[in-house]
Amino acid sequence: MSELDDLYQEIILDHNRRPRNFRKLEDATHQAEGHNPLCGDEITVFVKLDGDQISEIAFDGQGCAISKASASLMTARLKGRRLEEMRNVVSDVRELLTGSEEGAANLETLGDLAALQGVRKYAVRVKCATLAWHALEAALAGEHETTTE
Repeated sequence: MSELDDLYQEIILDHNRRPRNFRKLEDATHQAEGHNPLCGDEITVFVKLDGDQISEIAFDGQGCAISKASASLMTARLKGRRLEEMRNVVSDVRELLTGSEEGAANLETLGDLAALQGVRKYAVRVKCATLAWHALEAALAGEHETTTE
């Protein structure tokens, strides 16, 4: 395993052990539950918008290390961002996880989110990594629930 792979693995393990923004957000303006029936992951994403800015974002629930780490990385990256920036990050992460190798997002731009790149090798784990991201999009679209299939 390369040093970069080791670093990415450490980032995933750290966010699983000590997830950032892992709590219910009582005054959320948007929220949605995400379910992954293949793995049993259940995550609720809470968002508090102030105009077009994400002033608070959190998640709660249970899941495997990948789903929890991905949700933690997502909330850490998106807190304080404007919706347009959030959409760009969501697009970059989707490309990282499900796009072609040639079209993969710039890893430097993604920062710690680049740690998720190893997941793309395992199709069943991609659903774990994208669960929180799907729940975020559902919440902002006014939907209250989403399921990865």
